[in-house]
Parts: sequence; structure tokens; C-alpha cells
Amino acid sequence: MYYFSILWQYTLQYMKTRMTYRVDLFVELMSDLLFQAVNLVFILVVFSHTPLLSGWSREEIMFIYGFFLVPFAIFAAFFNIWDFNERYIVKGEMDRILTRPIHSLFQVILERMELESLFGAITGLAIMFYAGSQLGLTISWYDPLIFLLMVLGGACIYGGVFVSLASISFWSDSRTDIMPMMYNIANYGRYPVDIYHRVIRFVLTWILPFAFVGVYPSAYFLGRQEWYVYAFLTPLVGFIFLSISVWIWNQGVKRYRGAGN
Repeated sequence: MYYFSILWQYTLQYMKTRMTYRVDLFVELMSDLLFQAVNLVFILVVFSHTPLLSGWSREEIMFIYGFFLVPFAIFAAFFNIWDFNERYIVKGEMDRILTRPIHSLFQVILERMELESLFGAITGLAIMFYAGSQLGLTISWYDPLIFLLMVLGGACIYGGVFVSLASISFWSDSRTDIMPMMYNIANYGRYPVDIYHRVIRFVLTWILPFAFVGVYPSAYFLGRQEWYVYAFLTPLVGFIFLSISVWIWNQGVKRYRGAGN
């Protein structure tokens, strides 16, 4: 409850800050919406030349993309640590973090959160609703709970991967371009993995499991029974990857010796 209280206080202060510049917030939301619209247009352009993509219809791809946006929005809101190396290690702000009686990773997450990114989840739900209505999908009473578990699992996968990458900074404070590269790789998870080579499919399933963020959990709601096992593994994979990342982070913190020359 102490951590939830801290989160709530940070959230209130964050909203006060963002609402001070309402026009800036509105422009940012519109730019995110435009970016998502461009990706959706890309899908429509692809299907203007072919009715199916490796056995997947246009509406099914749209549904996967909409599902992908929901856990990605949670990740973007709470795991915005792409500049951890430069801000906290190179500039020495990690020293300030470690003087406070609360877990260091939790503090970094709170300081770097961007709650306006959650707006992407609304867009994702809208796309899912449209695609699902076109496909004639039905919802059972337990589906919202399964949806929530899979969304949280997908967000934890993203968080686990990027926290692990940020933790590398404890061993090497040199700037690296691995974060932007990983963001680009993560985008592969919003398309069916069977359109890729089997090596890429293996990597997206077991090494960098971004397929569990979009296509695998979506397969359950789309009735793709051949992937049900992967779909229900999503929460477990998310828990494992996030746990591993926290362990790596803790080991890095133990190694950290403070800023200096």
C-alpha cells in the first residue's frame, strides 16, 4: 500500500504539471494518434494488393494491431527509460535515487512516466472493437479477465526487455544505440509471426518474446486454436521476463559506485 500511495501522489503531481500546458498535451496526443493512423494505413495499403497475408485477413491483422497498442501504451506510460544511461549514469542522478528509502527502479519509473501514452490504449480498443465487429467475434463473460491478464503480461514483457537493456548501463556507461534498435525490433510483434522466417519466429517467441505482446494473445480472441498454448503462456512469460529484469537491475545497483571521473 505504501508503494501505491507513492504512485498516486506522483500521478497527481504529474497531471498538475501536464495540465499547466494543455495545448502542448493536446498536440502530443494528436501526434500519437496520427502516428498510429499511419501504421493502420500501411496495413490497409498492404491488403489493397492481396486479400490474405499468410492466411490472415485484413480485419484479423487490424485486430492484432489494436491489441498490440494496449500493452504497448501501458509500457510507454510506465517504462519510458530509453535515456536511463545518459540521465542517471552519465549525469550522476542515480546517486540521488539511491538516497531515498524506496526501490530505485520504482523511482526511475515514476520520474520518467508519461501517462498521456495511455491514450494509445483507447485507440487500440477502438480498432479491436471495429475489427471484431467485422469478424463477428463474440465475447464470453470471462474474456475481459483473460484480456486483462494478457495485456498485463504483454506490458511486462516489454518492460522486462527494456529494463534489462537499461541495466547494462551499470556495467558500461558508454552511449549505445541498442535501445532504438530494440524499439524497431519490437514492432515485429504487431504482425503474425508466421509471415517471417522460422529463425525470426523463434527469436520473437523465446529470445525477444514480442510475439506474446500482439499476435499470440490475439490468436485466442480470433479463435486460432493452434496458438492457444502460446496465448495462455503470455502472463507467465511476462512475469518471468520482468522478474529476470528486476534481478539484473538489483545486481547492477550493487555494482554501482556512484558518479565520478
